[in-house]
Amino acid sequence: MGEADGGAAAAPGEAAVPTFLCDAMLGGLSRWLRGAGYDATFEHGIDDGELVRLAQRTGRVLLSSDAGVFERRPLRTAAVRGLYVPRGLRPMEQAGFVLRELGLPVRDPRCMACGGALAAAPKDAVRGAVPADVVERHDEFWRCERCGKVLWKGSHWEGIVAGVATAAAGAVAVTGAVAAAGAVTAAGAVATAGAATPPAAAPRAEAPPPPRRGRKPSP
Repeated sequence: MGEADGGAAAAPGEAAVPTFLCDAMLGGLSRWLRGAGYDATFEHGIDDGELVRLAQRTGRVLLSSDAGVFERRPLRTAAVRGLYVPRGLRPMEQAGFVLRELGLPVRDPRCMACGGALAAAPKDAVRGAVPADVVERHDEFWRCERCGKVLWKGSHWEGIVAGVATAAAGAVAVTGAVAAAGAVTAAGAVATAGAATPPAAAPRAEAPPPPRRGRKPSP
């Protein structure tokens, strides 16, 4: 996956929308963040040094569950923005933690496969790109502006939407101390994004829904 800049353009007076770089432990988190409307990439098998350099080049917020990463100079000096994600959380809970700690609202969903922005696609334009029975059963389609995948509101969307809404509401409290440089903790905190309205139905991609606990995410 190619590198991307560290934030979407913002209107005058508004902060740029952050983008994220997840370490090898957080592939599932990257997919849930995409469902919540944030561009998140996942690097499998990359060493810590290159991970930090990639975050610095792209301006992405580095998310890691490896406390040692936060001892590196670029993170200690804030040349790279980062957030320690406590271990032992399911991907949905990790997403809730990130949204709470950074005060982020739920946005329109992005491509679950790569994090690209979705653009509405006319029904006639997707014929041949999706199964014929899908074209007959659905009227709304989207195409990822990055990878070109065609998405639609399929059987998985209810679970995705419910999961993202739960994450945004901070229903699962994060407990215990996190002993790491630059780390933050939340003990029963309510998300800043908790008052946000759940997003519109997240469209289903040909890619699978966010991985459940115990399932190894694909890159």
